[in-house]
Amino acid sequence: MLDSFKKVVIPDKPKKTIGFFEKYLTIWVGLGILVGILLGHLAGDGINVISRLEIARVNIPVAILIWLMIYPMMLQVDFSSIRKIGKKPRGVIWTVVINWLIKPFTMAFFAWLFFSKIYQAWITPELAGEYIAGAIILGAAPCTAMVFVWSYLSDGDPNYTLVQVSVNDLIILVAFIPIVGLLLGITDVIIPYDTLVASVVIFVVVPLVAGVITQRLLLRTHGVEWFKTVFLPKLKPVSIVALLVTLVLLFAFQGQNILANPLIILLAAVPLVIQTYFIFFLAWYGGKKLKLSYAVCAPSAMIGASNFFELAVAVAIALFGLQSPAALVTVVGVLVEVPVMLSLVAFANRNKY
Repeated sequence: MLDSFKKVVIPDKPKKTIGFFEKYLTIWVGLGILVGILLGHLAGDGINVISRLEIARVNIPVAILIWLMIYPMMLQVDFSSIRKIGKKPRGVIWTVVINWLIKPFTMAFFAWLFFSKIYQAWITPELAGEYIAGAIILGAAPCTAMVFVWSYLSDGDPNYTLVQVSVNDLIILVAFIPIVGLLLGITDVIIPYDTLVASVVIFVVVPLVAGVITQRLLLRTHGVEWFKTVFLPKLKPVSIVALLVTLVLLFAFQGQNILANPLIILLAAVPLVIQTYFIFFLAWYGGKKLKLSYAVCAPSAMIGASNFFELAVAVAIALFGLQSPAALVTVVGVLVEVPVMLSLVAFANRNKY
């Protein structure tokens, strides 16, 4: 009788291991920034050869690298699950509220506070106005590409992330111009639709189609178990390496500018970093209050915190010129986004619920 009650040992669930690149990501990011600045300084004007490889103001080398980062997440999209998202709209609604009813206005406030008030000893009112304009343009352009990377690295729901980004892409078409015009007090805002369309096609449509085709072929030939446990884990280092190379390129493109204007770069970075953390934590804790699942809440907060930098840079240049303070602020936004967002990804991973 007692034999039937022998202790049964249930094996523990396999622990999630942190890969080599993920474990030392902070070090790689720091090295990437230093290498980028050094490369930009040593290459001089030669780096412009790479920076000018563009289609509709979207840099081709950076686009390829971002595509490599987004593609692994697109492999996980399940269209049968997407149809069910309409039954749980809170995540999408919260994303829209954060990105369009809160974020542009908090960005305008932080920019005004720092450039007009705190920095008035270093920046003239005329220059302050242009710096504020650049920040406003940046804040009115929610992320449509890199958020797939942040969602992927923080184990967000790929299906829900795709829907959240798609809704934002549609809203940009009708809301970007009025919001920028309202906050800048101008009506002749020019939106480069070629940049907008090219970005959506390159960063959403192409990797999505490629991911769906690859997914179906591999599931048919190797099965679900191999796809999830063997193939997908092997792609994560590819995403992180592409992310680091992107970081090097972005800082290399601006290496001379950073070394020539370190104080201005630092001053511009402060309100942008504060805005990023503020919006993320507002979206994060607000999402938890709304009882959003972690896999929906994390990407929602990431979308709000990050920006559509290709669109913002293009609009700032079109309105104020290539060498304008407004354009410089949008570029600084690009530089600070990757390291700051990686810190938020780390926060999300530490605080899964």
